[in-house]
Amino acid sequence: MQQDARSAALIGQEQLQTLSHARVALFGLGGVGGFAAEALVRSGIGELALIDHDTVSLSNMNRQILASHDTLGMPKVEVAQARLKAIRPTVLLHLYNLFFTADTPFDFAAYDYIVDAVDTVSTKIALIERAQNAHTPIISCMGTGNKLDPTRLEVADLAQTTVCPLARVMRHEARKRGIEHVKVVYSREELVTVVCDDAHGRHAPGSMIFVPATAGLLLARVVGQDLSMKTVR
Repeated sequence: MQQDARSAALIGQEQLQTLSHARVALFGLGGVGGFAAEALVRSGIGELALIDHDTVSLSNMNRQILASHDTLGMPKVEVAQARLKAIRPTVLLHLYNLFFTADTPFDFAAYDYIVDAVDTVSTKIALIERAQNAHTPIISCMGTGNKLDPTRLEVADLAQTTVCPLARVMRHEARKRGIEHVKVVYSREELVTVVCDDAHGRHAPGSMIFVPATAGLLLARVVGQDLSMKTVR
């Protein structure tokens, strides 16, 4: 049986062909982005840019699909490349081992979809602004830390989000810049109160695999659905 036979049975060969010609840029390969990357490749996306500056650490082990004792200390983009090529050897990957900022050179217009799975507000806003200026669709993930219930995740317009503290900040920053509509994945679950310090003694959100993994799968699902219904570049 061919690799995509089960997918073709569900969405049709024509839509699979469309996905095979699609170009997606994914920013962030952590708890959310790692699962999004794998889902995109398993779904048949033919070309993927992976942008992340981080390496695999022991604290990633409880929730990140790229994290194992064999990959500790390795750049996440390189770990992702090996894993994704093992799944679909024909996928075309572009690796960017860097921290993206508003000034980072990147051709957003060359891609059919942008996936934002990063943590920082300034980077998220920069991604949204540059994607919209290039007329390239983008979907952005809101906060998944300090949450346990993946069934509270949903896809919505940023302006319609509630509960999520990150989404509240993003709404404010988007309004200041005249950004009206952004498709997001967010959770309506109230925050679980935790106290957690990272290796540098800084407060870090508690997290388990359930919510970030599900958020990553939702991001990939939206991208695949949107792209399969349009003509890619």
